[in-house]
Amino acid sequence: MRWPPWVAAWLAWACGACGAGRPAPLCASRGLCRAPLGPNASQPEPARCQRRRGAADLCAWPLSSESLLDPFPIDVIQANYVRNVRNCIFSIVYPTPFKSRVHLVAVSKEVLENILDLDISVKGTSDFLQFVSGGKVMLGSVPLAHRYGGHQFGTWAGQLGDGRAHLIGVYTNRHGERWELQLKGSGKTPYSRNGDGRAVLRSSVREFLCSEAMHYLGIPTSRAASLVVSDDDVWRDQFYNGNIKKERGAIVLRLAKSWFRIGSLEILAHSGELDLQRRLLDFIIQEHFPSIAMNDSNRYLEFFSTVVSETANLIALWMSVGFAHGVCNTDNFSLLSITIDYGPFGFMDSYDPNFVPNTSDDERRYKIGNQANVGLFNLSKLLQALKPLLDPRQRQLASQILEGYGERYYIRFTELFKTKLGLLGENEDDNYLIAFLLKEFWALQDLGKHKSFSEWVTMYLMRLNRNKGDSDTKRRTRMTTVNPRYVLRNWMAESAVQKANLNDFSEVHLLQQILQHPFRRQQAAEKAGYSLRPPAWAKDLKVSCSS
Repeated sequence: MRWPPWVAAWLAWACGACGAGRPAPLCASRGLCRAPLGPNASQPEPARCQRRRGAADLCAWPLSSESLLDPFPIDVIQANYVRNVRNCIFSIVYPTPFKSRVHLVAVSKEVLENILDLDISVKGTSDFLQFVSGGKVMLGSVPLAHRYGGHQFGTWAGQLGDGRAHLIGVYTNRHGERWELQLKGSGKTPYSRNGDGRAVLRSSVREFLCSEAMHYLGIPTSRAASLVVSDDDVWRDQFYNGNIKKERGAIVLRLAKSWFRIGSLEILAHSGELDLQRRLLDFIIQEHFPSIAMNDSNRYLEFFSTVVSETANLIALWMSVGFAHGVCNTDNFSLLSITIDYGPFGFMDSYDPNFVPNTSDDERRYKIGNQANVGLFNLSKLLQALKPLLDPRQRQLASQILEGYGERYYIRFTELFKTKLGLLGENEDDNYLIAFLLKEFWALQDLGKHKSFSEWVTMYLMRLNRNKGDSDTKRRTRMTTVNPRYVLRNWMAESAVQKANLNDFSEVHLLQQILQHPFRRQQAAEKAGYSLRPPAWAKDLKVSCSS
């Protein structure tokens, strides 16, 4: 039996033949959690480390890439240089370790313990620091960069891909959940284009904090396990105005059930690689859409219908907390309908449908009031990619499903805001109450100052009287669980970034703690002013795509 191509690459690396500058295999000297050769020396066997809660040693922790490597052809070129890649889903490419010392800024205790089955004490080990900074990878794991394309700001951009991210393995935890681990900012790949493969501390702090904050807000999202910073110089023109500054390189270890996105299918359709597209789509359905039968001839139609529905739900959830993603390109839209790729995002301080957090968005395409429409555009590009795999009847049905997106979004949006207002049942005036609230009030601090406050509150109280079997106590309890007191507004993140640039990570830790309980009044948060209007210094605060 012949070894798959990726096995040869892994063995070469594990035996030290991969050349200077590549990360060493973690735990190789101790021989734990390695993938030993089988009795017929045909291919590595999966590691047999027990999945248990609270592992304090990474060498007793099984991580593997086989579930992503075995189903697909890999990039036949294993040298790491920028190029056009074809006929594969992944390229094998190793992280580039930092040249300077590395400091662990923060970890998510919940992610480590409840998702990765690691004891929190592991964060104090040298192995952990090397692992989360790309200095070492697990023996038996093959780091990968994903090939995808995408429509950026409405225009097909061709091949994009993981230009500074490495998928370093897949972990199945004690709950049976499968998680893909990815380092962001870990060096160049074949998809780096003109980039340097790095991420800076500024953007990495924002991604680490917002990934976890969104989770605690109840919004589907990727997760962040750790944040490290180095003393490596990374040069960035933050606002693309010619003012290039030196910043520090950082890496976030982030997790998702899957990192496949709309652009993952688009690149294959645009390249005419339909057999590979079908293989990828079947893999995604089998792994992540268990309600869809693999022998169903309409499985791609069912998949599309689910993605349409869940995307409508996700964007409605974004709107319910005033979140603007900032860069809603098809390469940033997950096929699992989770929030990924946190860049120039922002939370509104007061309602403004023209709110654009990203200064790079000159045409205001991704303003918060246009996010639902952008979702429709992205789904239309997904349908376009799927059409070669659908028969004429299925194409027609898929078009009808897409036409229903707007109604699905509106229904979910209305449901969320009725819940935020404590309304039960149905009433014809509910939509008016919601619309008036959004247009005129939004932030409750404005409510009593508005000239129409008395009129609106009278209508609202009359509507509350129609809540059957309700009471003020019950309603208040419901409302406090869906109306966050704290969200990661840009001024809060910027304050943490400014301190972090001076090696003071206290506000990163404070925000991490506060945002785990966004609906609960917290003394430390009130003292920091996190529920108040932005301070004067933040009036003209800007963020951009530079990261």
